[in-house]
Amino acid sequence: MRVLIVDENPELAAIWSDHLMRLGLQTVHATTQDQAISILGLDEFAVVVLNLHLGDAGAMAVSDYCNYRWPRARVVFVTNSTFFSDGSIFSHSANACAFIPQSTQPTDLAAMVNYYADH
Repeated sequence: MRVLIVDENPELAAIWSDHLMRLGLQTVHATTQDQAISILGLDEFAVVVLNLHLGDAGAMAVSDYCNYRWPRARVVFVTNSTFFSDGSIFSHSANACAFIPQSTQPTDLAAMVNYYADH
């Protein structure tokens, strides 16, 4: 199964990627909205790990494009703020399956992504 990680921080993305690869998942990393949409235009992913603060509503554009191009793909939103903490992200993104803090342990994030990749 393939996972797209969309985050501006390459060090954090590398940590998440390492944990996901330990579970047998293949990962690709994008740092911008344009890069993520370009990658999604070419390849299918089971799960997209998407930092909600991708700049200028980029995360929502990536989520929308992902839902259009690959409707079965699931999106795990990651954030370091309390915005959308009321759960409204699930009303704004049809393919959202989780909304977790950026401080979540990488092993927990990997387990969650692995679960959604199989379902």
